[in-house]
Amino acid sequence: MRPESLLAEIGRRLTAARQAQGLTMTEVAQRSGLSTRYLRMAEAGQANLSLLKLAALARALRQPLRELCDLELGGVPEQRLALLGVRGCGKTTVGRQLSQLLEVPFFELDSAIEQAADMSLAQLFTIHGDAHYRELQAQCLEHWLTQHGAGILATGGGIVNDEQSFDRLRSTCRTVWLRASPEAHWERVLAQGDTRPMRDHPRALQQLRTLLETRGALYAGADLVIDTTDLSPDKVAEAIVEWVGV
Repeated sequence: MRPESLLAEIGRRLTAARQAQGLTMTEVAQRSGLSTRYLRMAEAGQANLSLLKLAALARALRQPLRELCDLELGGVPEQRLALLGVRGCGKTTVGRQLSQLLEVPFFELDSAIEQAADMSLAQLFTIHGDAHYRELQAQCLEHWLTQHGAGILATGGGIVNDEQSFDRLRSTCRTVWLRASPEAHWERVLAQGDTRPMRDHPRALQQLRTLLETRGALYAGADLVIDTTDLSPDKVAEAIVEWVGV
């Protein structure tokens, strides 16, 4: 397990233990003798915890130290998957099927962002801009990671352009890029009844090609790449399950 993944999992366990007891960060900090800032970093997987500090937190949370440290060191949780790709790649459809096949929860990151912002993504970008979207994206991602040791996460298409969130995603999840041709993306979006790609954008298909070319090198950093152009969602989900090794 990479150091980032190890710290992230310990952070998730610290958060779960604190929340299970209804304790605030301030209360745990006071009990452990550590600062609230340090505890916040520990729960976010950003603190290089020493054994003594981890033991202090275990005592404060009334948790056996072994429960915080009993970790699989082979890698990130096998059934915590993040799906990558632009709109029309099938993240929602495939994600829901994976959820059923693997019996783990399915979650859409953009839906959580809309809920946190209390507005649609279109309104969010218009009113607050890209910087605020990325801030909420990072927050919602962290919240999901603290709550799910296993699960399927459909990410926003632009998460690869947010270096910090994308690095965090790759260090805590097994990532899968659902790749498809521009024409396949286009047909799927239209089949869903979404005419937004054409509205006021006469060169929308060409813009989609450019977008895929621009993001392709970043998406290619995923742990698994599947070309979904000629595959049904069932076949894509089955291929991912086989890769997971369940």
